[in-house]
Amino acid sequence: MNIPSDLRYSTDHEWVRIDGDTVTIGITEYAQDALGDVVFVEMPEAGASVAAGATFSEVESTKSVSDIYAPVTGSISAVNEMLESTPELLNSDPYGDGWICRIRMTDPSELDGLMDADAYRALTEA
Repeated sequence: MNIPSDLRYSTDHEWVRIDGDTVTIGITEYAQDALGDVVFVEMPEAGASVAAGATFSEVESTKSVSDIYAPVTGSISAVNEMLESTPELLNSDPYGDGWICRIRMTDPSELDGLMDADAYRALTEA
């Protein structure tokens, strides 16, 4: 399973790519595999405030519907509009074109609560 070492991970199977005070969020390869074929992504609204641990999006697949949780607190600075017409990008490119949104963080120390690749690998193998 692909678990890039340059990302951070939540226990809810979201990945986080850090770029200054902004993070890009998506779901991991493990999560998309468990979901099956993604058919719809409810996109968060740009400008909306989110709190760490709160639901900000929803992914619907042929198997189930899953909530997506904000790994950090802040405001949505960008959304991946490609997912509206091509939700299957979450399956085909979860760490690239399948990103969901970007959040401008208000408390970067929340990143300390996220896992590195080794810890996330241990979680998924347990």
